[in-house]
Order: sequence, then structure tokens, then C-alpha cells
Amino acid sequence: MDARLDFFTNPITGKALKHVMSAGRVVKDSALPAATQELVSLRVSQINGCAVCIDMHTKEAAAAGESPVRLHLVAAWREAGVFSEAERAALELAEAGTRVADGAGGVPDEVWENAARHHDEEQLAALLMLIAFMNMANRLNVITRQPAGDYEAGRFH
Repeated sequence: MDARLDFFTNPITGKALKHVMSAGRVVKDSALPAATQELVSLRVSQINGCAVCIDMHTKEAAAAGESPVRLHLVAAWREAGVFSEAERAALELAEAGTRVADGAGGVPDEVWENAARHHDEEQLAALLMLIAFMNMANRLNVITRQPAGDYEAGRFH
């Protein structure tokens, strides 16, 4: 399958993505734990059906030492006992923030409050930006049918 658009050679998307990637670097360098970042990125991508991001974040997490068991259980995190309470709160916020169109009223207060109990303000802000960033990236990739499977960990570092 070929992508409908090459983001990096197109002048509009190329310019815009430079800024987006810079913003993504701010989140990457934040106090939000790297494992949490990858788990959240993976879960948002699973919900949105973004194969290229699932490929990327699974491989990045594995390269960083994440266990195969935890990666396989991200899709069923509620029933899995392998995630910390802070990770569970981040995954819950990621799901609620990704599925805003599915529920009237957006993200419930109790979901936000649970995430705030486990993350300080800097981590919470980074988590919020990551969820929004991943939803945007997933939509760009799904709309343009970006192919998955050939990502190599570290490609964008």
C-alpha cells in the first residue's frame, strides 16, 4: 500500500510537521515517564486504528526495555494487573480524551481528577499534550493511509 501523501516532501505538511515535531520534543523531554508516554501513545493509536503509530510505539517501547507482556496487554489494561496506578490513570485519561465524540460531556471530572492524583501539574500538562498530539498524528496517518510495518526504533530521534 502506498501513502496518499508524503508528509516530508510536501511543502505544506513538511513545514507544519517541523513545528509539530518540535512540540512533540517538549513532551518527550518532560517529567512524564517515558514508559507512560509510550503506553499512552500506543493506546490512543489502537483506539484510532493507526497502524503506523502502533508499529512505531510498540517498537520504541520495546527498544526502551518495555516488556512484551505489558505491550500486549495495553489494549486490555483495565483487566491487566501489570500497570501501576499512575499508568492506569494516564491510560484512562487517554481513552476518555480520544473518545470525546463517543460520550456526551467530554472527559468526566473523575477521570481528570484521578489522573491529577497520580501526576503533578507538569506531568498532567505533558499527558494532555501527548494525547492531543497522538490523536492528530493518528488522524493524519489514517487519512493518508500511511503504511506500517517497516518502522525502525530511533528513526525520529
